[in-house]
Amino acid sequence: MRRTGVVSCLLVSALCLVALTRLPAQTTPPGQEDLDTLKKTAVKVYLDCGSCDIEYIKNEITFVNYVRDRNEAQVHVLITTQGTGSGGREYTLTFIGQNGFTDVKDVQRYFTSSTDTEDEIRRGLVQALRLGLMSFVGRTPIAGRIAIKYTAPRETGPVRDPWNFWVFSLSSQGNISGQKTYKRDFLMGSFSANRVTEQTKVQLSFDYSNSRRKFLIDSEDRTVAGTSESWGSSGLVVKSLGRHWSAGTYIETYSSFYKNISFSLSLAPALEYNFFPYAQSTRRQLRVLYRLAWNPVRYRETTQYGMLRETLWTESLSVNLDLREKWGTISTSVSGVNYLNHFTKGHIDTFGTITFNVYKGLNVFVLGGWSLIKDQLSLRLRQPTEDEIYLRQIELKTNSNYFFAVGVQFTFGSIFTNVINPRFGSMSGNSMSISIN
Repeated sequence: MRRTGVVSCLLVSALCLVALTRLPAQTTPPGQEDLDTLKKTAVKVYLDCGSCDIEYIKNEITFVNYVRDRNEAQVHVLITTQGTGSGGREYTLTFIGQNGFTDVKDVQRYFTSSTDTEDEIRRGLVQALRLGLMSFVGRTPIAGRIAIKYTAPRETGPVRDPWNFWVFSLSSQGNISGQKTYKRDFLMGSFSANRVTEQTKVQLSFDYSNSRRKFLIDSEDRTVAGTSESWGSSGLVVKSLGRHWSAGTYIETYSSFYKNISFSLSLAPALEYNFFPYAQSTRRQLRVLYRLAWNPVRYRETTQYGMLRETLWTESLSVNLDLREKWGTISTSVSGVNYLNHFTKGHIDTFGTITFNVYKGLNVFVLGGWSLIKDQLSLRLRQPTEDEIYLRQIELKTNSNYFFAVGVQFTFGSIFTNVINPRFGSMSGNSMSISIN
């Protein structure tokens, strides 16, 4: 009987849903038919932006048709971002015409500051979208309903920056988590100072972290506890040498209980070449960076090579490729480190992520990385204790590490996505929310 009641309830619910979807449409108000006919002539737009508030954009810009298949669109809007010296972001909006609009292209840029709210950012982004879409909308009948308004700027005196382009940031965080047999508390703090102009970049930072863990092992009736602490500071000065070349100097200090390093100093001049002009960095980069570092190190305990202190001469070479196109994205890097006074020691790191927009809603991504490790120069001479292994409190010997992921997504159905219905929240999980990191 109970099973029969459940089945009956499900059947009634299904019939109600079918009945609701088949309710007769409301009578079209006078003039609405003309508006609907005009809307069918609107430009078809595909928004290619993973971090945008898409629902807000659709509510604010109603004079275009939004499609979810890039091949059906007449304008593909590719939105890329990168950080600015003030702690904000630069949004580059590339409008790519297709399907009858191949001769129309436009690029708009929108800048935010570190103090802008989420609402201010999305309103500014919508305004940049409106400006870029006008070249396409102007070719359609709906252009006759577009109104253009100009707001004259208020008269102001010369702009003066009392901070001389310097931007400072302070942050701290603490958290506690646990259960009956486990407890962890974590504390961290950081400070940064940056000054970025067209010709120079200066970045300074300091960070500190302290983590304590405690485990209760019931089977042995004992408690395992440990603390891991680290701190580091870094500085970078970069000078532009043209559209493709840059030169700079790194300075870094570091201390880590996990790495067995009491104090490490690194001073490294560096040279970089970008095969693409730096002005195109939001869309494409292919950078080659070489560094040569003087690196004195003092260890906490005697290392496996019998050292308590030494001076290393370290050279590194890295190649980074980042592309963002209509067909997808590529981000890969390969870097190698070698020691001139320990020539057989070094390591190689590789990383790559590729996303392909294969065909009409079919997307495939591959993500992975691999490291060859032959330079654990700071490993302790003594064997780690069982507790240290259990807590992952000190570095253990290894010769490689890796990770790999692959995924596929396929979406099909109606190509139009104009309608917004916020009832019962957003199905995509993009409802208003507050998060604390």
